[in-house]
Formats: sequence, C-alpha cells, structure tokens
Amino acid sequence: MRKIDELTLSKDLISFPSITPIDAGAIKYLAKKLKSLGFKCKILEFKKGKGKPIKNLYAKIGNKKPNLCYAGHTDVVPPGNFKDWTINPFKPKVKKGYLIGRGANDMKSSIACFISAVSNYLSKNKNFNGSISLLITGDEEGYATNGTKSVVEYLKKKGEKINFCIVGEPTNPKRLGEMIKIGRRGSLTAKLEIFGMQGHIAYPHLSNNPINTLVKICYELKKKKLDKGNKNFQPSNLEFTGIYVDNKAHNVIPASAKTQFNVRYNNLQSSSRLKKRINSVIKKISKRNKCRYKINYMENGEAFLTKPGKNIFLAKKIIKEVTKINPIFSTTGGTSDARFIKRIAPCLEFGLVNKTMHKVDECVSLKDLKNLKKIYYNFLNEYFK
Repeated sequence: MRKIDELTLSKDLISFPSITPIDAGAIKYLAKKLKSLGFKCKILEFKKGKGKPIKNLYAKIGNKKPNLCYAGHTDVVPPGNFKDWTINPFKPKVKKGYLIGRGANDMKSSIACFISAVSNYLSKNKNFNGSISLLITGDEEGYATNGTKSVVEYLKKKGEKINFCIVGEPTNPKRLGEMIKIGRRGSLTAKLEIFGMQGHIAYPHLSNNPINTLVKICYELKKKKLDKGNKNFQPSNLEFTGIYVDNKAHNVIPASAKTQFNVRYNNLQSSSRLKKRINSVIKKISKRNKCRYKINYMENGEAFLTKPGKNIFLAKKIIKEVTKINPIFSTTGGTSDARFIKRIAPCLEFGLVNKTMHKVDECVSLKDLKNLKKIYYNFLNEYFK
C-alpha cells in the first residue's frame, strides 16, 4: 500500500480555495485519496436555510468494533487582502522550516497528518481489529448548520456507531503538546432591538430616546458577573459585539436602537437559564422606560465536558512521549464541532499550534507536522492493540 506524505497532502489541500462555505473540490479530492487506501466514502450534501448545498464526507475502513473516528474541516476563513501575505495564501510554500498558506494551521495540515498516519498504519496492519473513520465537513467556519451537525444526525439515523473521536482542531497555544481539549464552553448569541419614539432633539420630552434604554440594559447585563467558573471551566462572560443606530441626522432622536452580544458560558449555566436571566433584565428596564423590545437568540452549542478516561489518558501519554511535554486538559477557547460529536461519541481535541490561525501568513512548523503524524500513528497502534 502506498504511503501518503503529510507535507505533500497538506500542500494539496491548501491549494483548494475552500473559503467557507465554498468547497472548491477539497472534499472530492480527499475522498479520492481515502479510496486509494481502501476506505468506503460517502459524500453527504445538506441544505438547510439559504445558499447552496454543503459537501461533507464520511469515510470508513473496516467493519469491526471499535470504530475510531477523526473529525476535521476543509473550509477556511477568508484570507483578507492578498497583498498583506508574503505568498499567495492558496499557493502554499515552505519558508525557513514552516509551511505557509490559508488552512496550514486551521486545519488542513492536521487532516493530512491523520491520513498520513493511517496510510502508515494500514501498510503494516491490513487486518487490524476494528474500524477507522473520518468525518470531514465543509461547514465549520460558517454557520455550521449543514456540516458536522447534519452528519451526526445522519449517522444516528443510520445506526452508525463511533466509539471514540479525535477532533483535529489546533489546540496548542505555543508549542505542540501543551494542551488537550476535553470540553468547550457554550455559546449564545443575541440580537436586541429597542423601540422608542422618534422626535426633535430640542424637544426630548416629546419623544422617547431608545438609546438611553439600550445603554441602561447594556450596563445592567455587564454589571453582575454570571459566575466564578469551576475547576474545569473559566468564568462565563457576556460581551457586546456591536451597537447600531440607523440615524444620520444630528438633530433627530431615533425611533430604535440595536445591539448584538454573545455569551460564552460554562457548565454551571445553560442557554435556557441565561435567556431567562437576560429577558428579565430587558423586560424590567424596557417597561420602566416605556419602550418596546424585540430579541432573537441563536444557540451555538451548550457547554460540555468529556470526563477523562482510558483513551484520553492514552493520548496524554503518547503526546508526552513524542513531544516531551506533559499536556494539560483544557476547556478554553471558542466553540468547535466537538459540541456536535459529543452527542454520539466521547471525544478529545488535539491538533497543531494555534497562534497563527486566521492570521495573515498562517503557518505550521514542518517539525510539528512530523510529530503530529507520529502522535496520531502511535495512538492508532495503541488503540487497536
């Protein structure tokens, strides 16, 4: 069986300008590569909401238990201004021991490392005792509606069992081996609009300025801390991401004012509990100020924690052996597709160093590529013993 080189595959994947939600051929290319290793591949397309259908891939080799799954995404964030890059972000190059390109870090190179590790493993273990699968989506950086979430629903309907999953997100802050993610905070986004009464700026008593009410609500929501966190999670936080008033006139009190905010919360909270608390504040202040309001919520995933067990401790041991660093367990950072996968399987997240993700000249160390491949390979070896 032909082995797949992690650097070559990383370059190939980066060459696809798969800016979310555009696939640009990346999923089809991966399916072809995996078929060459003996995987059965199914490209799954989902379309909920506006836009074109999103491509996803579920590939599997073997029919026995246990089923070890790797999850990742081929979509990337926009590169920004090409002129700010030292290279074309979709024509990857190696410079001074680093591979540069959009997706080098988040997270096409991680996918390449796992597939390379699998190709090495299968060349020595054709009749291994279990199954290996890959769940690859093209909708992680966007709304994530037609990606892993939909694939998980599909797998549940089909009765497909995954026993453990490695999500290959870039988890390490500075050095490969520092951090394993075993959970994530939840995310709740809200868009609030306050309705007052438009009027002349010189006659405020004849109008009702919605900005005044909105400012009071913002202050009240930020004034009191949500919680102090716990041993596994940092404190929950509410942050405002925008305040909008559609009013270009300097002498007119506007009819309405809007704000948008996001709550990142730990497992002491829930989306329903938070909404109840937020609604109570808004209702109280709006009523006092004789304003109406409208609020829309978008739930991006509840907080979750995977209790460290045999497989997580195995990963910790292997990472330490390869990198000489003892990784910590963490729940920090933003959301990831692990929030969907945890519905059907226990999982951990471990990938590359994340300090250049989403940045100009996103890059990955060639040494880290080799070591991540080795970590994945050693885990395959130990998992199927």
